[in-house]
Amino acid sequence: MLDPKTIEIIKSTVPVLEVHGQAITRKFYETMFKNHPELLNVFNHANQRQGKQPTALANAVYAAAAHIDHLEEILPVVRGIAQKHRALGILPEQYPIVGENLLAAIKMVLGDAATDEIIEAWGKAYGVIADVFIRVEAEIYQAAEQEPGGWRGFRRFIVDRKVKESDVITSFYLKPEDGEEIASYLPGQYITVRVKPEGQAFTHLRHYSLSTSPGHAYYRISVKREEAEGDRPAGIVSTYLHHDIQEGDILELSAPAGEFTLDPAVQLPVVLISGGVGLTPMVSMLETLLEQDPAHDVVYIHAARDGSHHAMREHIIQWTEAHSSLRSYVVYESPAAGEECDKIGYIDLPWLQTVASANADFYFCGPTPFMRAIHQALKQWKVPEERIHFEFFGPADSLD
Repeated sequence: MLDPKTIEIIKSTVPVLEVHGQAITRKFYETMFKNHPELLNVFNHANQRQGKQPTALANAVYAAAAHIDHLEEILPVVRGIAQKHRALGILPEQYPIVGENLLAAIKMVLGDAATDEIIEAWGKAYGVIADVFIRVEAEIYQAAEQEPGGWRGFRRFIVDRKVKESDVITSFYLKPEDGEEIASYLPGQYITVRVKPEGQAFTHLRHYSLSTSPGHAYYRISVKREEAEGDRPAGIVSTYLHHDIQEGDILELSAPAGEFTLDPAVQLPVVLISGGVGLTPMVSMLETLLEQDPAHDVVYIHAARDGSHHAMREHIIQWTEAHSSLRSYVVYESPAAGEECDKIGYIDLPWLQTVASANADFYFCGPTPFMRAIHQALKQWKVPEERIHFEFFGPADSLD
């Protein structure tokens, strides 16, 4: 427990974090990787370059500071981060490294304004926050290991099948090399792939949503090939999987993880909305819903650039034809000549109101601008926050 004086000091720094938070976290990562380059085997280099990881950490630090006297209020955020930490293999002994470099970054950015009293208070606060994460992560590690077919760390899987789904998305069917049982998962969860492409100095880890319902003897992930665009380089892992990994090859996976899942007790109609490769958790949810309750009212809307970028269209058509309770729609930004879709352009509220009801649970996933537009439309439609569910690919961002 923190003493009242420490809590007072931490809360007094919240306005400073709003202004300098990202500068502090950028300096933190720079310093930590210089002092501990081995951690580059864990962190996503692309998210570092694009500023996504520093932004996400700044938001997390800000939230912790603002709720330092009631940390239980941010437990849902803690659990989401802890799930990713477990999937990446973050260990308790790495937390002191983070704390040491975070305090150093605060001092470097704030200079004389970071008095000894403030640094001491943040040292105490970080210890409390780290203990919360370590405790939650220990529970998650234990649960993943004790799950039937579960495991700790990384397990070797064979690429049983590699299926091209569109010009940019390919599915990988993964079976355990040891032939033993694999852990089940909740629709919406992800697995983490660990690879070390030839010529790369470090291992690279990426989370990929499971793109089919649970209960199979394999896992399926559907990966978008991230090509170079403007200042953004090509995706190291996605291009490696597309170009180099073939059927029969081995991939290392950590057990399924994630907090973005379909509510198993859902009673209301469900509306699933995906953009691009954001279809992966949506397809898992769709299949699970209709396998467990074939009469459940489901609307599935998918947005893509055009038909060549649209993965699993035939698969969804087959499900729609087989289930009268499912209505599916396709939105193309710029369809090619002769391509059929239900709407040209983008999903907007007036059109959404013609194909779905506000009295539903909404789940959506896709690029951040896409999700921001969907979120704003649902808020404008007065859909209650508790019926709006979404997930970011990569570090958490803001949809406001």
